[in-house]
Amino acid sequence: RVLLLGEGNFSFAASLCGAAGTHVVATCYESEEEVCGRGRAAESIRRLREAGAEVVFSVDCTKLKDYFLPEQREFDCIYFNFPHCGRKAGVVKNRELLARFFHSSAEVLTEEGEVHVALCNGQGGTPADQPRREWHNSWQIVAVAAGAGFILSNVHPFKAETIHGYKCTGYRSQDKSFCIEGALNHIFTRSTPLPCFKPMICKIELESQKVSFQVPQVLVDKINRGFLGLNSNHPVRTVKEKLTADLSQVFPLKNIDYCLSLLHQGHLNGVCHSNIFWIVLSPEETLSTEEMSSGLANAVFFSQVDFCRDTDKNGWVNVQEGCHISKQYYLRPSLLPCAQAIIQRGAFLPGTLHVLSGPVFRKCLITPYSMPVFHEVVFVCAVNRGTENRCIQMLVNSIKTSTCSLHQTVSGFKLNVSLQEATNFETTQLNDFVAFESQLSKIQYFICMEADTSGSCEKSSCVGIIRTELVNSELVVVFASLNLDLLAMLICGISDWRMLWTSDTRFLRQFPGGELRLFKSFSLYPPFYVHDVSFWVPDGEQFDEVAFHTIARQVSSEMVVSIQLMDSFHQWETGRKSLCYRLTFQSCDKALSRQEVAEMQLLFRKEINQRLRVTLR
Repeated sequence: RVLLLGEGNFSFAASLCGAAGTHVVATCYESEEEVCGRGRAAESIRRLREAGAEVVFSVDCTKLKDYFLPEQREFDCIYFNFPHCGRKAGVVKNRELLARFFHSSAEVLTEEGEVHVALCNGQGGTPADQPRREWHNSWQIVAVAAGAGFILSNVHPFKAETIHGYKCTGYRSQDKSFCIEGALNHIFTRSTPLPCFKPMICKIELESQKVSFQVPQVLVDKINRGFLGLNSNHPVRTVKEKLTADLSQVFPLKNIDYCLSLLHQGHLNGVCHSNIFWIVLSPEETLSTEEMSSGLANAVFFSQVDFCRDTDKNGWVNVQEGCHISKQYYLRPSLLPCAQAIIQRGAFLPGTLHVLSGPVFRKCLITPYSMPVFHEVVFVCAVNRGTENRCIQMLVNSIKTSTCSLHQTVSGFKLNVSLQEATNFETTQLNDFVAFESQLSKIQYFICMEADTSGSCEKSSCVGIIRTELVNSELVVVFASLNLDLLAMLICGISDWRMLWTSDTRFLRQFPGGELRLFKSFSLYPPFYVHDVSFWVPDGEQFDEVAFHTIARQVSSEMVVSIQLMDSFHQWETGRKSLCYRLTFQSCDKALSRQEVAEMQLLFRKEINQRLRVTLR
């Protein structure tokens, strides 16, 4: 079922009505008498009716549900070509028309339906317009559609010459056609709604005791996704399986994922306290043996809070009076300590490549490649002293062969893989992943990759590290750690790490059966919104910028893509310090409206005031 709106002479509708299996409902804003006086309109209307199409007059595009019975409101496609308020309406009035139209369309469109809007060149305000108008002088169609829950999923030229019999009528009030040279057809689809996460409780067995803890709010939608599970088609798993399959041709392989703990106890030497998700446990008496054997690292997750605890500004879980307080733990920020523990226990076979993989969790600043959670794979091999360099080269060669083969197959371009000594590596090249690993232990080598597209290499990305450790006078252990999420992004051309975690089924549909393909975004040119916040820092306290960023992640559900320090001011009379930050909000997969961002900003101000004890300005 196809609904056509704002038809001037019905020539566009007439060109569609012959399509097999398509029922056309063609409408216009004017009365039948007004329209039939237009050249060729009467002929087009006659053709439509003879073909079994419905023709409806005096239809207001902002009140569509009023014209159709409930059982008639399920349209698969809605077309609105060259909408306009009439006369010399400015961009603001036409934005308002589009906003009301999109809200109205949402009430008569199927869940998988599309809305097609054709606009003259420059009106839409997207990079597809050439030349592109200034944002304030455009119709801002993507931002307007977001207010009704739509995302721009495709845009292509509106080729009037290929539409048989079509003639653009233009302004209703004038005998003047629109200039449709360079016009674009914008195709919108429904977005998944913005998330509203309930607090989650995780129940696990630790040191032979059944315990529970509240999952940090910023991780609720990520901690139990199962991307590396046996039934997963996620590209992260495909990359891991390809790596291990190729390495098994070079080394005897042993997978030890089953014994990895989600929580660690104690303190990581060299790691900043604020980069860790700290947890406080409580005894859990009601967990059955059957429940204990399922889930991530023997964990069971519940989305209902029935425990008396809250979280302070540093992410600590506080157990209120009357509750039992157990030891303090933290969510694992890396698998390297797990690998080192295995070596210290002597639970390894010399010459065998041991494989550990799973999600790891870190508090970090908001930057394009800083991930609060990602999937890490660690390869561990104990070899005779003096042969470690040969082992490292075999490891790197196999990793290089696997990743280059995948990238070449997916994109057709070459992937350059290099091993760089840590002593020659510029600190400016360190991303958040390797910067954190550098805090854990001394690194000998960095594994770097860059895509060679049409002869010009993109910026190099560090995706892994290699280090060695002397076990005894005869054995040396080689550790290689890789960020699987970064690898999947490089291979599949995914520019935003958040897309890996989307709940939109259109993401995984692009990787049927786990087959890696070049990713095509289903949300084009998402709008961004900028808000500033300034405040006084508490006297005598060091401002915790990581906590500041973590709160921004939490209240926006990862919609904040950038935080910039705009100004720092010292008031010498009082000794107080004021900071001003600029937050940029943008979604990679969902409709994000101006109003929703304004609400996030208000909540952010409230949270930093309460949790960081800053005084808002």
